[in-house]
Amino acid sequence: MKKIVEYRKLLNVTKTATLKELKTIYRNSMKDHHPDTITDDAERQAAEERSTAIIEAYHFLVSVAPETLEKTKAEYIATTTTQAIQEFYYDNSVLYINFADGTNYEYFGVPKATFIKMINADSPARFARRNIHGAFLYRSASKIVSES
Repeated sequence: MKKIVEYRKLLNVTKTATLKELKTIYRNSMKDHHPDTITDDAERQAAEERSTAIIEAYHFLVSVAPETLEKTKAEYIATTTTQAIQEFYYDNSVLYINFADGTNYEYFGVPKATFIKMINADSPARFARRNIHGAFLYRSASKIVSES
């Protein structure tokens, strides 16, 4: 969740920002911080780092935007209800689940206690369906989803 807050702060957007607003803010930020517009090498390097951070933040926020999640909801439900969990692991409050069909999802803000319960569950897939899939903010890690 910290990552999401930092990205929103970087682009100066709220939780309710639409994809259209994100795109406009992203484009304006890139115009202001594009490295090709700067002649000084030190400033250019700083601008490259800033523009890279802006690009990363934009793509991440688009992938967790409510509009994106709504657009991919049918695919998400089909995967989480029919596919077996091939592998799952936990890192820094993010739960990563890889499914048998090759799709991967990241779940944000998952407490470590919940992950431990998933490890100890008789069926991690059933535990995930009941306690994770509908409860936490997620994004597809299999592909970058964006609206052009």
